[in-house]
Amino acid sequence: MNDPVRVVLVGLMGSGKTSVGKALAAKLSGTLLDTDQIVEADTGMTVGEIFAAEGEEAFRRRELVALRRALEHQPPSVIATGGGIVTSEEARRILRELSEVVFLDVSPEVAASRVGDASTRPLLAGDALGTLRDLERSRRGLYEEVADIVIDADRRNAGAVASEILDALEVAA
Repeated sequence: MNDPVRVVLVGLMGSGKTSVGKALAAKLSGTLLDTDQIVEADTGMTVGEIFAAEGEEAFRRRELVALRRALEHQPPSVIATGGGIVTSEEARRILRELSEVVFLDVSPEVAASRVGDASTRPLLAGDALGTLRDLERSRRGLYEEVADIVIDADRRNAGAVASEILDALEVAA
């Protein structure tokens, strides 16, 4: 590969951002950075604990800092974001300007089947499928706004999705 590429994955919880990110980073001989993991390492708390102690707005501020740090990483990397990163106007501006953004498009039904134990996902407490349907409706336009590429991630394995991303980016791995 000639020039390193920076790819940011966005999409609903359960869209496969982390698993596709791992497969994509491996194909690019790169690094996967996860904004949730950066926030957790910085705070010593889980995402759920941050939501409980500080609320969603505080988490989103921390997530924006994590995104900026991930985008500064050299060499460029694959970045998996939290599903709600696009709710921040500032994050959307940064994503549009500083990276290749791939929207992993997945149905709420498939996403719900993938998230498993929703106890680690603060927004999914209660009716996970209903919440994912609501989130998909409210965020789809935001994902599309920042996306350079939209990939159908329903019922496909991470390796196949990663290969399709490389093809779409016209990157030789």
